[in-house]
Amino acid sequence: MTDPTPPESTPAADSPEVTAEPEITPLTQPADGVPPVLRTPAEFDGAAALLAAGEGPVALDTERASGFRYSGRAYLVQIRRRGSGSFLIDPIDHPDALGGVIAALDGPQWVLHAADQDLPCLRELGFVCADLFDTELGGRLLGLPRVNLAAMVAHHLGLGLVKGHGAADWSRRPLPDEWLNYAALDVEVLVELRDAVAADLVAAGKDEWAAEEFEYVRTKPEPPPRVDRWRRTSSLHTVKSTRALAIVRELWSSREELAIERDIAPGRVLPDSAIVAAAQASPATADDLTRLPVFGGHRQRRLARRWFGAIDRARGLADADLPPRNAGGVGLPAVNRWANRNPEAAQRLSATRTALAELSERVGTPVENLLQPDLMRQICWDGVGEPVTLDAITERLTRGGARRWQRELCTPLLFTAFTAPPEPEPAAVDAEPAG
Repeated sequence: MTDPTPPESTPAADSPEVTAEPEITPLTQPADGVPPVLRTPAEFDGAAALLAAGEGPVALDTERASGFRYSGRAYLVQIRRRGSGSFLIDPIDHPDALGGVIAALDGPQWVLHAADQDLPCLRELGFVCADLFDTELGGRLLGLPRVNLAAMVAHHLGLGLVKGHGAADWSRRPLPDEWLNYAALDVEVLVELRDAVAADLVAAGKDEWAAEEFEYVRTKPEPPPRVDRWRRTSSLHTVKSTRALAIVRELWSSREELAIERDIAPGRVLPDSAIVAAAQASPATADDLTRLPVFGGHRQRRLARRWFGAIDRARGLADADLPPRNAGGVGLPAVNRWANRNPEAAQRLSATRTALAELSERVGTPVENLLQPDLMRQICWDGVGEPVTLDAITERLTRGGARRWQRELCTPLLFTAFTAPPEPEPAAVDAEPAG
């Protein structure tokens, strides 16, 4: 359904029917209790048989150890299906024994909340998603003010989820009982939430939008590796000389190698702040390095030769091999520079932003979901050639990955923005003569 205008019978966005939240009933533990953690091939096969005998969509979630481990692997997989029950699967010791579970889940619709976060680590284990429903993305399309799982469960189901362990170190063993309770609750009512969100999407005329978005998320490839990732070091802007930038790059690369080798989050190996401090100080010896904050700690003293070796390599580089101060040609210039560097693009961007904001208000969907911000900026910068046509804009949006519903909404909008006459320059005002 591509008509973005709600029917007249639909309550207004600020009406009591829409904004009034139901009374919240705490959901403190799963109805059937916390299931045991499954760790062995035999336990996996038992779960697979039960899941295959269930019916309807499958609720899935994963727990990772972001901020603690380098990898994005799943340290726990939570699954629930009607007629099957809930399962907590620890895949660490026997990841190759999950074949039965993988087969049982290849076909039914998966229900995930923020699927972008979970699909990569599930694929790493060999799981295959044939059909996806993303409750968080559905909430975004509906224009809900808060789309985290707890907020949406409260809004749609009137239930209050236990919170507090999502950012924990899930690589820890054994996992505490309260963490397992939290993990099981994440899939306890996910299918019920899916049913409620699906009904609201149909009522809003956005069910086909959602279907296209879910399929896009399910099938999109992994993004290519970032270029010069070391340039994302915090406070890099305070490093002024190219020689100091080289020290940052060498320290970052040395830290990256160690983080991968030990599967530890890079910031726990060596903080960004320490890298920047070392680059600015450029210590002459390893002893000088250990006098700097962080590097004087017991753990960093043991790695002092490694870190100083990186600094020494940077000092030995020829001038031609030093990194430039700016990334140079990577991405678009900052928007505040467009007016001077590409005034036509600045005009297109201003008109497009205004039109998208108006469309967002009318259909009740955030601007960033109507059109990917990076694509919007790129097409405004590049233009579509002359003369500007609807077909040219549609083709450019298609190449940029915009879905059909986005193209239908945004092509006329962009055409109007791109063909609007330039805004007149403000008239000069003559100063009145003194006295």
